[in-house]
Amino acid sequence: MRTRLDRTAARGTQARRGGGTRERASTGKRATSALAATAALALALSACGGGGAKEESEGGKGGSTAPTVSLPKLNGQKLQVTAVWTGAERENFVKVLDEFEKRTGATVDFVPSGDDMAGFVGSKIAGGGQPDVAMLQQVGVLNEFAAKDWLKPLGPTAKAQLTKNYSKGWQDLGAHKGTQYGVYFKASNKSLVWYNAKAFDNAGAQEPKTWQDFLKTAQTLSESGVEPVSVGGSDGWTLTDWFENIYLSQAGPEKYDQLAQHKIKWTDGSVRKALTTLGQLFGRKDLLAGGNAGALQTDFPTSVTQTFSGGDTPKAAMVSSADFAAANISQTKAAIGTDAKVFPFPAVGAKSPVVTGGDVAVALKDGKAAQALLTFLASTDAAKIWAQAGGFISPNKELDRAAYADDVMREIAEALIAAGDDFRFDMSDQAPAGFGGKPGQGEWKDLQDFLKSPKDVTGAQAQLEKDAAKSFGH
Repeated sequence: MRTRLDRTAARGTQARRGGGTRERASTGKRATSALAATAALALALSACGGGGAKEESEGGKGGSTAPTVSLPKLNGQKLQVTAVWTGAERENFVKVLDEFEKRTGATVDFVPSGDDMAGFVGSKIAGGGQPDVAMLQQVGVLNEFAAKDWLKPLGPTAKAQLTKNYSKGWQDLGAHKGTQYGVYFKASNKSLVWYNAKAFDNAGAQEPKTWQDFLKTAQTLSESGVEPVSVGGSDGWTLTDWFENIYLSQAGPEKYDQLAQHKIKWTDGSVRKALTTLGQLFGRKDLLAGGNAGALQTDFPTSVTQTFSGGDTPKAAMVSSADFAAANISQTKAAIGTDAKVFPFPAVGAKSPVVTGGDVAVALKDGKAAQALLTFLASTDAAKIWAQAGGFISPNKELDRAAYADDVMREIAEALIAAGDDFRFDMSDQAPAGFGGKPGQGEWKDLQDFLKSPKDVTGAQAQLEKDAAKSFGH
């Protein structure tokens, strides 16, 4: 059976958090370091910066096609799944659901949640019509749902796949107070900058390694006649990524964890320093594609595609985005690895940051079908399907890296797995949804206001602290 999905449905604004997750406070004491991941990522990206990105590794896409997990027969059963994914990401996830249908006989309906997953699921539960499975972008939301008894624990078969295929850090992220609820199906490295290789070549620009070099490179690109930096400011989550990368590199991992858990205030001097640094970019409208007003009207997908469209006159030369931007790049004529290249987010402090995200599958209803889908999503079988399609990396350590569609994604995935549990999670996604995960309010809106008025650092700090204190209950 085919998934019941209108593939021509209106896609709207793709406020993709990119698999954003954030470690919950109870696991924040785990000793982690961004340094190992930074080194692995830098080596990986330097190794795949040339052509050959379309080549497949020996053994083809994914090696063996034999199933690695047994699934029950579910003929006649219907399953509803919700996620925020739109566009290419939605289409690729549907390929995963199609295979689940084929192997089980179940019928799967995909229901788009829109940007506000917490609000969407809450309204459905209030009406008694919640989906069977949801793909959550925020570990803070997982914890909120678990605390409200909205989630169903993983069954034994799903837990077996999780234990076999995932490191302890990823398992811990899907748990609440010792109970395992979630499977992190999709991960992301959010500390990348994608760039138009032709625009760089025409300007004589080089990949920057530090923040000051980044600003100089942007100036060089501007002088060549191409607007340097594309910012998808109409989707507020993109602005949290900018802040978090700067803050982690500049303030360090301990401060990062403290701010993420609201153990220090947003009026702290470290926040002032990070916002002032971000203002060095946001305060230069000549460095932003469309200026500040244009950035605030640009959604995430457009921020990527406009960087790799237009031939010799693209609307921007580079865009800071996670690996999942590859899915959007694939909708242009640019070839990843040749026309579209990538470098690590520049070091603001001593080291480049590594901010990681992910999408976690949870069951909202009891039932054999929901548990079977969680089991499938925890397997290498499901991960391989999207890896082959592109624009995806998996935290599943057993996935054959030959499955990835190109060398760039393969090397980014290698770096993620090599880092083990040594990374930091998206800060805004640790927060309660009211502060870190809803359009038009909290951190998303506050940073949009800062993009409008980047000189008002004090005002931005005060509003961020007011909104954080309200959501955290302080």
